[in-house]
Amino acid sequence: MHSLPAVETMTTSSSKNGTTTIVDSRWAAVMARDNQADGSFVYAVKTTGIFCLPSCPSRHAKFQNVLFFSNNKEAIEAGFRPCQRCKPDQQSFHKQQQQMIVDLCRFIVSGELEPSLADLSERAGLSPYHLHKLFKRITGVTPKAYARVNRIARMRKSLTPNTRVTDALFTAGYNSNSSFYAESKQLLGMNPKQYKAGGLATEIYFALGECSLGSVLVAQSERGICAIALGDDPDVLLQELQTQFAHARLIGGDKNYEATVAQVIGFIEQPRANFDLPLDIRGTVFQQKVWQALQKIAPGQTLSYSELAMLIGSPKASRAVASACAANVLAVAIPCHRIVRNNGDLSGYRWGVERKRKLLELERPS
Repeated sequence: MHSLPAVETMTTSSSKNGTTTIVDSRWAAVMARDNQADGSFVYAVKTTGIFCLPSCPSRHAKFQNVLFFSNNKEAIEAGFRPCQRCKPDQQSFHKQQQQMIVDLCRFIVSGELEPSLADLSERAGLSPYHLHKLFKRITGVTPKAYARVNRIARMRKSLTPNTRVTDALFTAGYNSNSSFYAESKQLLGMNPKQYKAGGLATEIYFALGECSLGSVLVAQSERGICAIALGDDPDVLLQELQTQFAHARLIGGDKNYEATVAQVIGFIEQPRANFDLPLDIRGTVFQQKVWQALQKIAPGQTLSYSELAMLIGSPKASRAVASACAANVLAVAIPCHRIVRNNGDLSGYRWGVERKRKLLELERPS
């Protein structure tokens, strides 16, 4: 006889005729094929005699035919055998998928040339469509975007004062000059020759000011504003800028630039206005994707990290989204202060939680 272990979590729901039905919350995980529940329990089907992971892709059984067990051992002792599709007696299906993507990432990094989607799908034993979807779900970016970031990282390492730009780009895996130059400035923040020289030819204008949130530093490259920092000590803000642009030529005290700083301060004090100054946004493909989504959040509104992850099409990448928010160097212009915890509480903020609270208060309709 199969025995039903004690139900750990119950919810109740009322039907139209007034009767109350007790529903096991683990059944909801099974119906959703929630891979996050894998490892916390298994379920067995009395009519088939097998037990499965919550994420098993097999057709769902009827609830009255399902038993729940805390682990494989309990299910086996009750007379059930492991499913041949989700293989609960082996590594969980979700973990297998994660490991496969990790292996593909290592393959991309170790290869001299960027592998095609067809190459990757053949290696994984999946169709190109399913691999593309799975890769993006687990990593947050497409295989092509991942390879692109890998190439630019190689390029940074290869671009030394003693190497030619052409040699470095082919070493990094670019097939032509045009394919590299099309994306180099976005990720390097300058042209390749400037980067090769250590950014010495790059000019960064900056100015310091004061606002209701304390000291503010605004810096701008030829492409647009590249840093907006808030703090208590202007000297500390300047030191951070010098570290961020260690090889650039920093130019302060420019009267023409002070008007730009005044415009930024005005936006900080009245954040419900439109921020229409050009931005020099530097980061990985995934970070830029997060930052672009942040710019679409209207003043006075907030989202959680998980909601933002869903917004960019990567619902499992909440931690990566949080890291991208933390890496933002453009306070207010890229409004990471509008991201809160799932329960609405304020979480960490690069420039202090109290400033985050004040910004949100400024944005509330009066």
